[in-house]
Amino acid sequence: MGNDGRQDTGKRPAHLVWDWNGTLLDDIAAVIEATNAAFAELGLPAITLERYRDLYCVPIPLFYQRLMGRLPTDAEWLLMDAAFHQQYWARADACGLTEGAAELLAARWTAGHSQSLLSMAPHAHLVPIVRRHGITEHFVRVDGRTGPSHGSKAEHMVRHLTALRAADPGISGERIVVIGDAVDDAVAAAAVGAKAVLFTGGSHSRTSLAAAGVPVVDSLAEAVAVAEELVS
Repeated sequence: MGNDGRQDTGKRPAHLVWDWNGTLLDDIAAVIEATNAAFAELGLPAITLERYRDLYCVPIPLFYQRLMGRLPTDAEWLLMDAAFHQQYWARADACGLTEGAAELLAARWTAGHSQSLLSMAPHAHLVPIVRRHGITEHFVRVDGRTGPSHGSKAEHMVRHLTALRAADPGISGERIVVIGDAVDDAVAAAAVGAKAVLFTGGSHSRTSLAAAGVPVVDSLAEAVAVAEELVS
């Protein structure tokens, strides 16, 4: 038993890097509502969940291009981005964790298995909402976005791994498995030589996720099981 009460199995299992929105946080309904509020700023028609999942991609301006037939102008982007974030954060506190998430996180922490949280949500918003859900202690790091909202998650992942390794040199890309709900999560994993498992409960359809060439699962419990298999 370690000094913090966790079991010490002597094993070096996967280090899981969890995504937040659409993965640990069940917020897809809030995302759709906020997206439609952003579209309304430009007089665009509302989008359904199915169409959103079929077309969603990052960076977000390219997602808007798929819907508008052109890239938004700088002024349009600023208007839509501001509207989305205003509407989303007005709804985010009402969103719960994905089914089984709290129990999975607690079980891994108790077993001494390391995990961290990496999100493109603004860091200043992310930290308080993670704390309100009572799961902060289960992560060795919680990193949200500090730069522009159209930045790259791959670049964010490189910085995240650098910080992780500074605290624990035993964490390497080969041991890391990213669990997320978007193709961008698989791209971010590949940027540091890590593996990825993608969850169908968030922003992408199963067909879209399958294009990433990594395992696709329908529950977080399955995601964790597959992640351990990938590094065994």
